Amino acid sequence: MIRVLLADDHAAIRAGLRMLLATAGDIEVVGEAADGAAAVANARALRPDVVLMDVRMPGTDGVTATRQVVAEGLADVLVLTTFDLDEYVFGALRAGAAGFLLKSAEADALVDAVRHVAAGDGVVAPEVTRRVLTALASGPERHENRPGTGLPPDLTPREIDVLTALGQGLSNADIADRLVISEATTKTHVSRVLAKLDVKSRVQAAIVARESGLV
Repeated sequence: MIRVLLADDHAAIRAGLRMLLATAGDIEVVGEAADGAAAVANARALRPDVVLMDVRMPGTDGVTATRQVVAEGLADVLVLTTFDLDEYVFGALRAGAAGFLLKSAEADALVDAVRHVAAGDGVVAPEVTRRVLTALASGPERHENRPGTGLPPDLTPREIDVLTALGQGLSNADIADRLVISEATTKTHVSRVLAKLDVKSRVQAAIVARESGLV
């Protein structure tokens, strides 16, 4: 069972999300929070698998709360918001969010996103994926002619293969198929890559892969 914490300042939205997720069968909402500070506190107390985090909330905002939750290793964060402004998208991803989804997403897409994030995969709304990739492609740190520039020297060849796959947006299952390894082994490689890059999420690792010219 996937344990989920809902963080949104609108009670009606939390109620709707609770009802929607209850139909999935394998997802349990274990708590709610109406602001970022409460989200962090409840994540500490409840240790959910995934926090569904709104961006704009009173007091501590969702980006700040995401950064705290991820830094403390309390849960994976899936940002769910009405706003697809670049400042929120990049703010959330830089804070370590494992995914970014709009509230306009279909119910099935939301449930699938929760499952993917709980499984260790990253999710970015199709509406904003192109902007993210465009920003990465035009970033000043990208090294087109020197693949791997700036990467930690202790990354093994296999870990570079995994990082490249992350940069291409592959799921753990896809990476396992490509490299002909088990999903458990893939998860181990992903965890080691994140540790060596000193990043908190596979989305951040994907950004590093693209900025380093691996993709």
